[in-house]
Amino acid sequence: MSRNVAEAVEKLALPILEEEGLELYDTEFTKEGKDWFLRVYIEKPEGKVDLDDCGRVSERLSKELDRSDLITRSYYLDVSSPGVERPLKKGKHFEQAVGKRIFLKTYEAVEGRKKFEGELLRYTPENLTVDVDGVQVEIPMDKVAKARRVLMF
Repeated sequence: MSRNVAEAVEKLALPILEEEGLELYDTEFTKEGKDWFLRVYIEKPEGKVDLDDCGRVSERLSKELDRSDLITRSYYLDVSSPGVERPLKKGKHFEQAVGKRIFLKTYEAVEGRKKFEGELLRYTPENLTVDVDGVQVEIPMDKVAKARRVLMF
């Protein structure tokens, strides 16, 4: 159900974001403890998302959500940037991360391990190629449990 809500929210959010000159990165509708959270992650094609961007989108999206009566339970709406160490979930996220440092966990061991950190060299819908300490590792996409960008200092 939460994935269906997130997908429906994306449809409501896209026209708002387009008018604001912003893009949708991801949406999540998750339960934490006894509370539900609707998180909408936005980004700018050129530049950084600021608090004013988040505030405008939050206000407009909140009105649309109330009008649509899409979510019947109480929840908290959070509109923000996905951050520097953003999660990688969709194909386009991985495409944008090629040449960048990433961290990922797999559902099962690949070449004897389940955690990897290194430069993402290549992405296809089937596999990732990651340079881990000078060794190229092929990781099937269906084995990726979680992935995120890593900030280098």
